[in-house]
Amino acid sequence: MKPVKVGICGLGTVGGGTFNVLVRNADEIARRAGRPIIVEQVGARRDNPDCDITGVSRTHDIFDVVRNPEIDVVVELIGGYDVAHELVMEAIANGKHVVTANKALIAVHGNEIFRAAAEKGVMVAFEAAVAGGIPVIKSLREGLGANRIQWLAGIINGTGNFILSAMRDEGRSFEDVLAEAQALGYAEADPTFDVEGIDAAHKLTILASIAFGVPLQFDKAYTEGISRITAEDIEQADNLGYIIKHLGITRATAKGLELRVHPTLIPKERLLANVHGVKNAIEVMGDAVGPTLYYGAGAGAEPTASAVVADLLDVARDIATDHRYRVPYLAFAEVNQHGDTLPILPMEDIETACYLRLQAVDRPGVLARVASILSEQGISIEAIIQKEATEGELVPIILLTHRARELHMNEAIRQLEALVDVAGSVVRIRVEDLDDNA
Repeated sequence: MKPVKVGICGLGTVGGGTFNVLVRNADEIARRAGRPIIVEQVGARRDNPDCDITGVSRTHDIFDVVRNPEIDVVVELIGGYDVAHELVMEAIANGKHVVTANKALIAVHGNEIFRAAAEKGVMVAFEAAVAGGIPVIKSLREGLGANRIQWLAGIINGTGNFILSAMRDEGRSFEDVLAEAQALGYAEADPTFDVEGIDAAHKLTILASIAFGVPLQFDKAYTEGISRITAEDIEQADNLGYIIKHLGITRATAKGLELRVHPTLIPKERLLANVHGVKNAIEVMGDAVGPTLYYGAGAGAEPTASAVVADLLDVARDIATDHRYRVPYLAFAEVNQHGDTLPILPMEDIETACYLRLQAVDRPGVLARVASILSEQGISIEAIIQKEATEGELVPIILLTHRARELHMNEAIRQLEALVDVAGSVVRIRVEDLDDNA
């Protein structure tokens, strides 16, 4: 059969890995696809010493690739927003199928990209955009197609998980572990996207759209980072039977969808609690199948290349299939682009249990006043730990609450911080049971 000709834009870590996998496993890939998949052209500003591109057409202008009439599929691996957006839109306009690993591009511009692709009848595949080599998008779109998805929770940023794992295992500070992560190449010089939850929110936005059949709405995702987590919080969570993870969570409720990324206490016995280091994992709860867990490498040259090439296989198999009979981009044949059917809930309307840590003056009546403020907001207390007073007569108080509306918890924290006997800010970490029976 006629080969599928691929143009790779970007020959960095993932681009280089993709090229090498396509060359090394060419025979196996051709057998799976039913036709050869060959690299026709590479667009890259710099050489990759790990790639031997001898005999392959090379250009420094990536737009040469999307304009090449010989190219069937453009593989966008340059990252970022603006140039990648322009590249993908021009590729679609030229009738090219697109494979991308760019989660920011899909999360922010995906609705526009998919509309344009549908009009041209071309495929846009993006398995590698979420969780590297873990085939979670294919699982959600196809393998779990019989299910009404109830909730999804994931460790979808390896940098954050590495930091929290090292803090727990070694009792180190956030700043110390972050510096190590940067030295090891796990974190960028500017780690904001990783540690503040923005990268995870990009991925969660994509997963939520596929799980629930709603438009991509990254601007409505709630994000909170891990920079305020201390060794003491990790120790106290451990004492209470929990582990702190930086989770992306989306859940369908009667009022709408939850879409949030934040540090979370989860019980030690839960599956996600036992995912450590730079690994990613996503747990999905379906009404028919129950809980399923997807675990593996969330980044890296060849793990991510594994997902890119899997998308290329799908494109090669379906290239002659009418657009109407292909798997929809976001799993559902009809996605309401206005999001009227299932709105994204503001964080104030979401209910969670909470871990609270505050520093209070060690005098009679303080704890009673704290409990009274929580009670006035309809928040009940599950557990209290009051440690011995430290120098300056401040005593750490740790509270574990039952589920309460975020709006009420915000007001309670505001009142607690206003007390003359409470010093500094109240630390709040949300708690999720992730019950397999929920």
